[in-house]
Amino acid sequence: MRIAFPSPRRVAAALLCAAACCGAQARDTGTDAAVVIERYAQSYVVAADGSYTLTVDDERSIVLERAIGPHGQYYISYNGTLDSVGAIAAYTEKPDGRRLAVGPAQIRDQHEPLSAEAPMFQDIRVKVIVFPDVAVGDRLVLHYVLTRSGALFPGHFEDLSSSQFFLNKAFSLRYDLPEDMPLYADAVGFAPVAIASPPGRRRYQWNYIPGENSRIEADSVSYLDYGKRLAVSTFGGYAAFARAYEAGARGKAAVTPAIAALARQLTASRTDPRSQALALSDWVRKHIRYVAVYIGPGGVVPHAADSVLAQRYGDCKDHAVLLEALLAAAGIDSSGALLNNGNVFRLPDAPTLGIFNHIITYIPSLDLYLDPTAETIAAGYLPKQDLGKPVLLLKSGRLAATPASQAEHSRNRITFQIGKNGNSLFRVTKTSAGAIAEPYRQALRGTGQAERDALVERMLQGVGQRGYGVVDPGRLDGNGDEYQMVFAGVSDNFANLPGQAGIATAFSFWGGVAETVYALAQEKERSQDYICPAVDSEDETRFEFAPEVSILALPAELALRQGQLDYRADYRRAGNTVTVRRSLKFKPAGMVCTAADFQRLRPLVEQMVRDLKSQVIVEVR
Repeated sequence: MRIAFPSPRRVAAALLCAAACCGAQARDTGTDAAVVIERYAQSYVVAADGSYTLTVDDERSIVLERAIGPHGQYYISYNGTLDSVGAIAAYTEKPDGRRLAVGPAQIRDQHEPLSAEAPMFQDIRVKVIVFPDVAVGDRLVLHYVLTRSGALFPGHFEDLSSSQFFLNKAFSLRYDLPEDMPLYADAVGFAPVAIASPPGRRRYQWNYIPGENSRIEADSVSYLDYGKRLAVSTFGGYAAFARAYEAGARGKAAVTPAIAALARQLTASRTDPRSQALALSDWVRKHIRYVAVYIGPGGVVPHAADSVLAQRYGDCKDHAVLLEALLAAAGIDSSGALLNNGNVFRLPDAPTLGIFNHIITYIPSLDLYLDPTAETIAAGYLPKQDLGKPVLLLKSGRLAATPASQAEHSRNRITFQIGKNGNSLFRVTKTSAGAIAEPYRQALRGTGQAERDALVERMLQGVGQRGYGVVDPGRLDGNGDEYQMVFAGVSDNFANLPGQAGIATAFSFWGGVAETVYALAQEKERSQDYICPAVDSEDETRFEFAPEVSILALPAELALRQGQLDYRADYRRAGNTVTVRRSLKFKPAGMVCTAADFQRLRPLVEQMVRDLKSQVIVEVR
């Protein structure tokens, strides 16, 4: 899902950002009252080869002052390889009827910055329309025509739109195709409208069904999973979509002498196919730099594998095609796998590229998914945004799913040596294993010692303390399944002593039980599915008090268990030392939990939060 303001193909997905930024309105609605969409109409006229002309008319009124900034300019996204944008006519209309036209100097052209959720398969550029002298009460009017000279997939057309989070007075989507070019649709919140068609053509139209929008909840799945959206496509199914993608990529994974030699070198000391596959994927991950580059029809065709190897850079499809060639050289068959690396977990019935924004590699014989663009994830594991996702396997045209969870755990050991004046020495030993080992290792691998030490000071500030410290980064040259780092330093204001004071028992030094629990507690109520990854985390915190410090009270122990969740908190005293042990294990059935799941978990989460806020009571007379 894109997070830019209106684009010709994903107009309303763009507007979700404005709704999220502006916060909830009365009755917890996500509808933003700052703008009224007087009319939005987009009309495609599609040719038999899949090329098309798109006409867009947008008229909106500025209701509140906070809308002037985000709506005073309009962004038209387009494919720099295939598209041209023209016939731009725009103006600001004042309440007294005056029209201030947008001139050529107020239309700029630029590349769209890539983000984690930006489409990976298109050469995106942006025309920025800057409206003059915008004020509350003005009406902003825009007309433009986008012409696509060739199809991303020859002979086919597809489009994805979702609702706008504003009051819509008129919002229509029209498609005009050759009569023998069927259009399949998956519509939610858009109603079909019967319209007349000229000879030899077939016209379709959907109108947006007005209504309130629910506020987007923290960590919810994509609005495209549950909201109002329209997917249209000339593909009769996902197998046909896979064939069209494979047609463009055919021959790109050819095994050349250079690729064969590299595969032999990397697998020489490995005999089993899994270890060979991991070695090849790790090499691509570490040695092929990610750069968004485009070739062929708008960026859905990868470069040839030998070219990617020679240049040592490429985008996700280039990484995938090189890994496919290396695996083939080692005698291991593989397939590209299209997926969404955002929060989309459901595929519409009508296949559309608007959902697929990433490609990884699947090895059928090992039932193994590899993401060779994931620089911070070791081979054999997937980034969290790849887990539990529906995928389209390109060679077979079959729909499948990535694993919903993978092995990982976090262990934190923290010691505070607390003096009678409230100052403290501290030492944090953080051990990360499984999928999260390499991300932590990678985070410190790219920083200097001074930057690492400054990290300690920022962590102390994050838990309300002042101080300084140093980092022992441990072994950064490895890539094993376990990584350990150590923070150590001084906190100048750990406890408000002398006198009686409460000592916090939970600390988040870059992850841990507390951080995970507070993430689960971000919402008081939920109506939307949300992302709930598996957790295996343990913290042990030791408070070693000076002899002058009297320990007056400890919190009560807590043990919670329900379904897939197990939480334990234990408080022990030995002399003038208090040891707090907490563990949280959460193993949901998949990466997505429902609102009903949240209702069942909420009482437990509330108890965990109260426990995390508990204190050890001490005193210095």
